[in-house]
Amino acid sequence: MQDTPTVAAIIVAAGRGLRAGGEVPKQWQKIAGKTVVEHSLNLFIEHPRVSEIILVIAEDDRDHAVSLGLDRIATIAIGGADRSSSVQNGVTQAQADRVLIHDAARCCCPSDVITRVCDALNDHEGAAPALPVTDALWTGAAGVVTGVQDRSGLFAAQTPQGFHRDAILNAHHTNTRPVVDDVEVARRAGLDVGIVQGDARNIKITMPEDFARATKLLETPLDIRTGNGFDVHRFGDGDHVMLCGVKVPHERGLQGHSDADVGMHTVTDAIYGALCRGDIGQHFPPSDPQWKGAESHIFLSHACALAREMGFEITHMDCTLICEFPKIGPVAQSMRARMAEIMDLDIDCVSVKATTSERLGFTGRGEGIAALATVTLIKGTIA
Repeated sequence: MQDTPTVAAIIVAAGRGLRAGGEVPKQWQKIAGKTVVEHSLNLFIEHPRVSEIILVIAEDDRDHAVSLGLDRIATIAIGGADRSSSVQNGVTQAQADRVLIHDAARCCCPSDVITRVCDALNDHEGAAPALPVTDALWTGAAGVVTGVQDRSGLFAAQTPQGFHRDAILNAHHTNTRPVVDDVEVARRAGLDVGIVQGDARNIKITMPEDFARATKLLETPLDIRTGNGFDVHRFGDGDHVMLCGVKVPHERGLQGHSDADVGMHTVTDAIYGALCRGDIGQHFPPSDPQWKGAESHIFLSHACALAREMGFEITHMDCTLICEFPKIGPVAQSMRARMAEIMDLDIDCVSVKATTSERLGFTGRGEGIAALATVTLIKGTIA
C-alpha cells in the first residue's frame, strides 16, 4: 500500500508592499483581532491534510513574528530579494512530498479550496484554484476604450498553488525571468498544472478597502441562543434549604441526590439546553454515588465552562423560584451575588425573583419548590 503523500504549506509573507495603506506591510496589520499572517497560518494549522508549515518573512520582521509566537507554530524562513527567491527559501525548508504555496494576503481562503488543490495533485504535477472571468473585458488607452477582449478560457488565479516539492523547486532553480506566480514558473519548466474551482471569498488584500471585506469574511456570524430550564424538589426533613447557592433557614429541607438546590439546577439545565448538550442528569447521573450530597455549584460551573469552551459567552440569566415559603425577597440579593460569582457575570446580568402559585398545586400546598430559568448565550460578532 502506497503511503499518503505529506503536504507542507509555504506562507509567503516577505513582501513590503504598502498599497493597502498603514504604517506596516499589510500582512502585519490586524483584522478581527489578529494579524493577516496569523489568519493565513490558521487556515493551514486547522487543515487535516497539512502536516508542516513554513512561514517566509523578511529579516526585519523576525522579531515581530517571534513576539507573536509564530515560531512555535511554523518554521521561519527568511525571504530573498524577490518573490521567486522567497518561495525557493521556503520550499527548500520543507520536508514534505508536496507543497502548497500561499500568499499571506489571502487570509480568507476556505478550507475546501485547499482540499481541492491537494486532491488535484494526485493527477497533476501542479494545481491551483481559479475563477472563470465573467466580466466583459476591454482594452483601453488614455482613459478611452480601444477594443474588446474575448474572455473565453480566461481565469483569475488564486492561491494556494500546489506542487510536487522537488518539481517546483527545480523549476524555480532553472527559471531566469520575472514571473507573476508559481504557476508561471511551473509552466516554463513544462510542468502539468491542473485548475481547480476557486472561491469568491478567497480575496487578496491589496487596497485599503480590502480590509473591510476581509473583516466581514473573518468575523464569526452572530449566534444568539436562549435556553430554558425547569426543576422541582419536594420538601423533606431538614432545617434549611439551598437556593441559588444561599443557605436559607427553613423548618424543612429539600430532597435530592445532591444538595437539592432547585434554583441552581434549573439554571444549569437552561445552559445545557442552549448548548444542545442534554441536561444535568446526563452530565452528573444521580445513579453515580460520587454526586451524593454534592454542592450544586459544581454542576453550574461545569455548564458555564462548557459554554465558554464552545465559544459562547453567557450574557444574562433569569431565575424564578415558585414557592409559598420560605420568603425569597429578603435573600434575593444574596442569591444574585452568589450566582453572579459562580457564573462570572456582572450582577446586573443576573436576576433571581420569586412568585407563588396562589396556593394552587404542589407548591401551593407547601409540598416542594419549583423553578424556571432562562439564559442567553452569544457567540461571534455582527458581520
